[in-house]
Amino acid sequence: MHRVAVLAVPPATTFDLSIPELVFGIALVDGGPAYEVRVGTAEPGLVEALGSLRVQVPHGLEIVDDADTVIVTGSGARTDADPRVLAALRRAARAGTRIAAICTGAFVLAQAGLLDGHRATTYWPYSTELARNFPAVEVVGDVLFVDDGPVLTSAGLAAGIDLCLHLVRTDHGAAVANAVARLAVVPPARDGGQAQRLAAPLPEAGAFSLAATRAWALDRLDQPLALQDLAAHAHTSVRTLSRRFQAETGLTPLQWLLERRVDRARELLEVTDLPIDQVARRSGLGSADSLRQHLTRRLRLTPSAYRLHSRRPPRHG
Repeated sequence: MHRVAVLAVPPATTFDLSIPELVFGIALVDGGPAYEVRVGTAEPGLVEALGSLRVQVPHGLEIVDDADTVIVTGSGARTDADPRVLAALRRAARAGTRIAAICTGAFVLAQAGLLDGHRATTYWPYSTELARNFPAVEVVGDVLFVDDGPVLTSAGLAAGIDLCLHLVRTDHGAAVANAVARLAVVPPARDGGQAQRLAAPLPEAGAFSLAATRAWALDRLDQPLALQDLAAHAHTSVRTLSRRFQAETGLTPLQWLLERRVDRARELLEVTDLPIDQVARRSGLGSADSLRQHLTRRLRLTPSAYRLHSRRPPRHG
């Protein structure tokens, strides 16, 4: 199994600390667990957390040395992180271990020097502070997560879920990641470049939600869907549909449809042996050329190359 070491740097953010266990803990491959998740800290035992809670952390920093992935979760330690934690992270980096940070965990990676020369993000209220204190880091503000080779960073709170789903998708493909998302009752995929802050994160009191329309569209990705079709299902105007879609998802309706269709195509490439043109039609992308164009743009892989690199066993239909 892929070993994930989660580091709690006090004062820890309990929500962020729970995310890797949630996402990786329910990822299954061939009916068995895909990951082993262990949580550690410099001083095992009761760890201080932000707020009124305290967290019992069972392991020490030894979990870093044999991990395949190390994740530093959100912390109030934006300066003066424990030198033992920084040393463990540097050892992991020298060993070629994949290293990620959720929320303000990026400050810990920056203190270890692991973000120097890399693109990185953090929770948006602290982006300016990260850029000011660590000028060697190329801070990308207002995105969900950044994957820059050996290091990955995410924004705060729910963006940590997006980052972990991205790691699952990278390791095991869209089908496994989508199954995890369904179990966790979260969106199957949000591109890392989406904005952290939506114009209206929640519908106004009394306003309708487009969740039912999005679910309806997901069942019809292989069919032509125009803005008028979505608006008719939502019983609203195209203008209102577009405004509400942007507010609820951070994407226009057509951008959202394209993301979901590419995601469907990736899953079909992974778990079926359908010809490429049929994958394109079933995912609503129309033609093999269109599928190739969109997949190459996002992943720098052709459909055939993506299928070759995916790890799921084929099945018909």
